[in-house]
Amino acid sequence: MIGLAPVDGLAVLAVVAKAIGYGTTLLAMGGVLFTLAFATRADASVLRLAKRLAVGAALFGLAVLALRFGIRAARISGMGFEGATDPLMLGFVWDSPLGTAALWRGGGELAVLALLIPGIGRWIALAGCCAIAFSFAQVGHTLGEPRATLTVLIVLHLLAAAFWVGALLPLRRAARSPEGADLLHSFGQIAGYGVAMLIVAGATLAWLLSGSLLALFGTAYGVGLLIKIGIVGALLGLAALNKIKFVPALREQNLSAVHALRRSISLEITAIVLILLATATLTTVTTPPTNL
Repeated sequence: MIGLAPVDGLAVLAVVAKAIGYGTTLLAMGGVLFTLAFATRADASVLRLAKRLAVGAALFGLAVLALRFGIRAARISGMGFEGATDPLMLGFVWDSPLGTAALWRGGGELAVLALLIPGIGRWIALAGCCAIAFSFAQVGHTLGEPRATLTVLIVLHLLAAAFWVGALLPLRRAARSPEGADLLHSFGQIAGYGVAMLIVAGATLAWLLSGSLLALFGTAYGVGLLIKIGIVGALLGLAALNKIKFVPALREQNLSAVHALRRSISLEITAIVLILLATATLTTVTTPPTNL
């Protein structure tokens, strides 16, 4: 298929590592954003979970970032796994856009750890979120033109996605009892704006990188993007079901809604894992039509 790079064991490993990296960064950013947005409205146990997720994801993300360096070195060296520890190859990777992205991302993830510091720590962590989001504009398909527009779009897209991803596990905790219905309702109100930003930024990015609707059906990038869009559509459907049906039922003290809502949120998490894998595949083994 047009625009599809050779797929070998290292490529598959790169996709998996990148998907995990995406997941950890979104959790780290999202935990911070959730904590800031619901500092006075969420139960203490829910806020603790959000903070622990953010800090744990940031620490794990640093380890995954180092792993990705080794995988990238192995892929460009032609030496197989031996290239993962070759100083010369690692130096090439460090001097590449991945090195620049790593500085921003690593610094941002370290800043997220400041969430544990009372007071000013949460604002340092917020700055870290912005640095992490900006790091994604330093590597990959967004290095093309128009560079400034692509940078703004990817930052907005990631912040909106992170807010959603980072909220799921805390919201699942809150959904254990009807008392959490108010928090879920508040999240739904705020998330509506985030979803709009997510869709607009994502659609514009897709348009700029694909170039035309026909390119979506004739290239590996386009097919992968269509698969991702399908999963996102299912995810939005689950979110709408939660907001329209399950959350109102929970507010009315309907105990059956507890299990239905927690199950729905679990399905959302599964959909997000699939989206991360699709995104990692797109950015690892395919080329946007505008770059062919």
